[in-house]
Amino acid sequence: MASAQELIIEPTNGRQADACVILLHGLGADGHDFEPLIPALGLPDSLAVRFVLPHAPQLPVTVNGGMTMPAWYDILEMNLGRRVDVEQLRASARRVHGLIDDQIATGIDSRRIVIAGFSQGGAVAYEAALSYPKPLAGLLALSTYFATADSIELAEANRRLPIEVHHGSADPVVPESLGREGAEKVEALGYPVNYRTYEMGHSLCPEQAQDIAAWLTATLG
Repeated sequence: MASAQELIIEPTNGRQADACVILLHGLGADGHDFEPLIPALGLPDSLAVRFVLPHAPQLPVTVNGGMTMPAWYDILEMNLGRRVDVEQLRASARRVHGLIDDQIATGIDSRRIVIAGFSQGGAVAYEAALSYPKPLAGLLALSTYFATADSIELAEANRRLPIEVHHGSADPVVPESLGREGAEKVEALGYPVNYRTYEMGHSLCPEQAQDIAAWLTATLG
């Protein structure tokens, strides 16, 4: 069900959605942040994909001087270890589980639901997708890190979940080493992982949009 807590974009081809991408924004943004990406993907008319773009709650963020802003969880330290409020992160992941359940209730098979996230949203996407008890279509992790790699309770239903990881080689916010480390950790756990890097900072680029579109088409087609 749509609510003020998320932006929902139905297929532009007029067809009833039979697949869904839940895409989580980064710190300080909202669901509208990735709204322009959807037409830029140029997905084929053969796909009928609903995009769900949730808005994060307003939280005080320690590394930003305690300023309140849209955040999926508090970041306690901005070092390479990225110490975060794990309970808040898991609460956000449970919210994603609820959004998945909502999509299943509309008639979409869980195996046609992709979980995606950028930066902070990507850390929540890792936790949400890999702990969800029904099989999903895939996980797309953008310019992010695997914050709960050492404590996540993995769901057997998604132990072979395809994972696509993208990162900018000049990212000044989340160093590429963290993105690569996250990909290596899930690969070590036995997941099929594809890692791509782009000449960009903490953002998206046109080449990447093409790769995302190709991956979604292959995953949901």
